[in-house]
Amino acid sequence: MQQDNAMAPVQVTEIPLPDGKIAGQLTLNKPASLNALDLTMAQIMLTSLTEFAHREEVALVFIDAAGDKAFCAGGDIVSMYRAMQQAPGEVPDFIQRFFALEYRLDHLIHTFPKPVVVWGHGIVMGGGMGLLNGASHRVVTPASRLAMPEITIGLYPDVGGSYFLPRLPGHSGLFLGLTGASINATDACFLTLADYYCDTLAKQQVLDALQRTVFSPLTAHDQLSALIGQHNVAIDERIDGQVEEHLEAINLACQADDVSVIAKQILSLDSTADKWLQRAQQTLEKGSPITTHLVFEQIQRGASMSLADCFKMEMTMSCRCGEFGELQEGVRALLIDKDNQPAWKYPAIDAVPATVVNHFFADIWDVQQHPLADLGA
Repeated sequence: MQQDNAMAPVQVTEIPLPDGKIAGQLTLNKPASLNALDLTMAQIMLTSLTEFAHREEVALVFIDAAGDKAFCAGGDIVSMYRAMQQAPGEVPDFIQRFFALEYRLDHLIHTFPKPVVVWGHGIVMGGGMGLLNGASHRVVTPASRLAMPEITIGLYPDVGGSYFLPRLPGHSGLFLGLTGASINATDACFLTLADYYCDTLAKQQVLDALQRTVFSPLTAHDQLSALIGQHNVAIDERIDGQVEEHLEAINLACQADDVSVIAKQILSLDSTADKWLQRAQQTLEKGSPITTHLVFEQIQRGASMSLADCFKMEMTMSCRCGEFGELQEGVRALLIDKDNQPAWKYPAIDAVPATVVNHFFADIWDVQQHPLADLGA
């Protein structure tokens, strides 16, 4: 299990604990690419976590990242772009393999039989949000910046967003999905997207404290909560939040049965002296009209679906995105040509036909053949 290679894209280590126990540690280790999750990294994490789950001496798992800038800035969308280029109008094999592996990893973190800490320092976006949200102990720091900005590339908030976004306070999940709004650590705790707000230097203190703690399988979760809780920054000492003061207005703006109406109401909010809200509105205005419909529909459906069924639905949606072309164009404009001028398939939200939206939710596989069939219900 130990990997001594400092160049490994995910460093797998074992932290010795008292009484012969260990804590498994997974460190995302591609800081130059902001620890964006690629296929190799996801496979290492899935394999390691599966082993940790079955080893009795493993008391808990600690997931963090190398570098100061990012925990994980998303998934490997450049490789997705290349795959889509080579298979126009089809579901590329790489797309199917990548999302099946990523969602299986995210689901395992959500359902892991032992406590999992994710130290979400720095940028936590897209695929990074999937890793963070499954953990039993989600930590953010003053440098954390969380977002689901998929509307900018013609995707949608996947990695379990169909499950966790509808379960946030009020309509905040819908707002975050439609606007790609970036939130800070204070916001994350307020919205229940994080459990602890700790100073950056507290990570080493927590790791040191782990090595002095005798964990019991029956009480490990509570012991870990108390241990990290000792480093929780008092609310009045945290940086100012951006969401709470807007929540009432957000809830009112997102109350409609038509996403084009909701979008107009969000864009009509008074943001004259509010740069955070201005940026959110600009992202919505420039984003993919198709994505707005996918966000609205996934949240409507996901609100009453199980975690496993949400991932199965997202597997279908993501493969449809891989074949449709909107995602390919979005990635081209943002990361390949970098002209920031995506030619979206439809000029406005209300121009997207319902048949097109339904296509993204149309089954590709029967129940038994679904790549995530074994996740259960």
